[in-house]
Amino acid sequence: MPGILYIISAPSGSGKSTLVNELRSLVPQLEFSVSYTTRAPRGSEQNGREYYFVSRREFEEMIRRDEFLEYAEVFGNYYGTARRFLREATARGNDLLLDIDVQGAAQVKERAKDSVSIFVLPPSRQALEKRLRNRSQSEAASTQGGGMSDEVIKRRLMEAAKEIEKYSNYDYILVNESLQEAVDQLRAIVLCERKLRSGKDLDETDRKLADTAQQCLQASQAESGRLREILESFAPAQSG
Repeated sequence: MPGILYIISAPSGSGKSTLVNELRSLVPQLEFSVSYTTRAPRGSEQNGREYYFVSRREFEEMIRRDEFLEYAEVFGNYYGTARRFLREATARGNDLLLDIDVQGAAQVKERAKDSVSIFVLPPSRQALEKRLRNRSQSEAASTQGGGMSDEVIKRRLMEAAKEIEKYSNYDYILVNESLQEAVDQLRAIVLCERKLRSGKDLDETDRKLADTAQQCLQASQAESGRLREILESFAPAQSG
């Protein structure tokens, strides 16, 4: 059975990286694609771990050679996923997880229509702003720099509002309010999709996973008052 391509997207500061790291420790045969970027490393980031850090010239040369499955320019920097990661994971019989923004996700969904897409929402605009400020303080302490300015934080909140508008393009929606609950839901989605595509009958454990995954389906979340509350909390950022 060909490997499954999972796409996960979220506004900056939503806790996506933590969720991905937890998922990778819990689910076997799930490879993670490290993206290429032209932005500078932050804090303790290392080349080849969080990102492959390359120059703008190198990145554009890779574009010309058609080496990317997807790429986009965000806040003046390029980000992209190399095609080779999907080929290599498939050859090993593993699934591949992509951590990409909404622009890249749209490109991948167009090229890989059977991929599984997951959007992570913060519990509110206020919670996201608090997380961004906490991250800024942490980065400032680790690098002895100034962290993110208020202007940068405001810009990221406005960008988050625009990204959240695209939630309906995703198969599943997670609200990262409780880390453990969000991890459990993410794991359920991955394992449930594997089981369903295997064509095998579901046992009791599988059915519990399926119930959890079902609650995260975009159609299910769209009917919830919780989702409306989150979207409404971002309304001031959209108008500002």
